[in-house]
Amino acid sequence: MTGEKDIRTLLASIHPILREGEYVYALWPYGRPLVAGIEAAVREAEGLTVVLPRAEADKLELPYDFVAAWITLEVHSSLEAIGLTAAVSAALTDARISCNVLAGFHHDHLLVPVADADRALEILHELAAESSDQPAPELVLRSERPEDRPAILELTAAAFSVSPVTGLPVEGEPVEVGLLKELFDCEEYLPQFSIVAEQAGEVVGHVISTRGWVGDLELLGLGPIGVVPRLQRHGIGSALMQETVSRANAAGERGIALLGGPEYYSRFGFVPSVSLGIEPPERWGEHFQLLPLAVWPGGVHGRFRYAGPFERL
Repeated sequence: MTGEKDIRTLLASIHPILREGEYVYALWPYGRPLVAGIEAAVREAEGLTVVLPRAEADKLELPYDFVAAWITLEVHSSLEAIGLTAAVSAALTDARISCNVLAGFHHDHLLVPVADADRALEILHELAAESSDQPAPELVLRSERPEDRPAILELTAAAFSVSPVTGLPVEGEPVEVGLLKELFDCEEYLPQFSIVAEQAGEVVGHVISTRGWVGDLELLGLGPIGVVPRLQRHGIGSALMQETVSRANAAGERGIALLGGPEYYSRFGFVPSVSLGIEPPERWGEHFQLLPLAVWPGGVHGRFRYAGPFERL
């Protein structure tokens, strides 16, 4: 069977599959006969590198320092195809996921850090969708329903599995997941400001704003906001922000506060809160932003106070 060469066809049909187990790279002892279980090998001047299941390496007492998940791109690509490896590597690089590529006769194989396996699969599925001729499903913005909450918590865990501060994988459950659980049940919860983005019946984004204050003045405290990793940087977060602002103005809210980068949130009209006389909560620092809405009263001074769950972080 002849392998596919057209790059657009290849990308649209990569169909990534995650193999079971964990895999490692190890240097094979010189002169030692090869054994069953080795999945790939590369001969170099310095020695023989083998890729094998982690359990096998442990059994053979082979040292290693990189534990990988193995993803197979099931499209039958020609060895002469141009651009597939570059496109896949670029997409994963943009998501800060390292990737080692093994080219087989029928398929290409990716070894990525175990902690990044799920995110890598999502990114690869999105890359395939972008290359398809099928139009993107319509994005629906609506109020959150109780039955949405498991999906919301799942997407929040995925969205914050890599720290936005350090860029490193988060160990255990991201703090945003626990915060969101508490916000759903707190007195300051406002159901009309818990908004989901839905695409083809799937909840792909969520934003929540809860009651906050400066003195006796009621404001909104926005966050967390999350989008499934495979659809990040596709306008879903912006759509959720714009929907929040629209609903807040319609409800006569005075302003919205959040913690975030000025370079991103300034596009929605947010400014550093201190420029409006509003001091950030303790520990929140210079990234505390505020958007004065249509009925912003002016002359407001004081420290912003979030809903109770934020205070317990």
